[in-house]
Amino acid sequence: MAPFVLVVTSLEDVTADLVITALNDREVPVARVDPGDIGPGLAFDARIGAEAPVWGGRLRTTTREVELGEVAAVYYRRPTPYSARFAHLPAQQRDFATAEARHGLGGILHNLRGAQYVNHPAAVSRADFKPAQLQRFAKLGLTIPATLVTNDAEQARKFAAEHGRIIYKPFRGLPAGEDGCAGAIWAQRVDPDTFDESITVMPHLFQAEVPKTGDARVTVVGRQVFASRIEAPDGALDWRRGDWNKLIHTPIGLPAPIEATLHSYLSSFDLAFGCFDFALTGDEHLPSSWTAIECNPNGQWGWLPEAPAITEAFADILSGKEAVAHDHARRP
Repeated sequence: MAPFVLVVTSLEDVTADLVITALNDREVPVARVDPGDIGPGLAFDARIGAEAPVWGGRLRTTTREVELGEVAAVYYRRPTPYSARFAHLPAQQRDFATAEARHGLGGILHNLRGAQYVNHPAAVSRADFKPAQLQRFAKLGLTIPATLVTNDAEQARKFAAEHGRIIYKPFRGLPAGEDGCAGAIWAQRVDPDTFDESITVMPHLFQAEVPKTGDARVTVVGRQVFASRIEAPDGALDWRRGDWNKLIHTPIGLPAPIEATLHSYLSSFDLAFGCFDFALTGDEHLPSSWTAIECNPNGQWGWLPEAPAITEAFADILSGKEAVAHDHARRP
């Protein structure tokens, strides 16, 4: 019998739709669950004991019933936050209900024995910090930009004096505003003459600007690698800030040492998948031309020209056709 795949995400997740369609085409049993639906739209029961030392039970949505013990793979994408489910409650009740849902239902979904997670949310949390990413890149031998994380204006000015042109970028994207829409702050050049004590309010990430000739996005799914050069028509410092429909994508090969290092990076964080961003500083065939910027352990890829092939790569892992190296993404 084909493995049962549980897709944990919101209903509006069009990237997950691609993978679900591919699994359906392969006749792989699959169910979609959004933990944020807990209540009438999602009920569950899970039991464990001396006679049955692993969690067993059922998840029941309005249309599906899932036996927990039959789940062989979990595609953990972007579920609705539990806090949204309880946003109508007074603050204390909201925070209590959110924590109980996360530790109760989340505690079950994160600990399905033998299930292969792509990616496990705990692994995503560990790998989601930019300081951790940069340190791991450096330890693995990848070139990285000189970087300063600080809330000290004087140290920021000294960093600029040492490196000349520097950029600032946030650690995270802007949260949703009152209109429900999330925002973004792009990587941007900054003038050290504008630095003042307002820097002390929160941490800032400054980097020496990389003299790049282009950008590259590398999506790694299991052992499969998809790389493309990205060029913005206006030569923007951050290609994400413009019209994505006008971006120029060119498939490129990845130098063997870089590819091997990316697999090592993912394995070190127990990840089966990651979206890597690089700045290219010369001949793309030379490892020395690749400067590692960051890795999104739960990145978007549906907009890429190679999305159909990436979709099939996800279906390969989730259906058991391709095993993740060393089984790093499995949980006991």
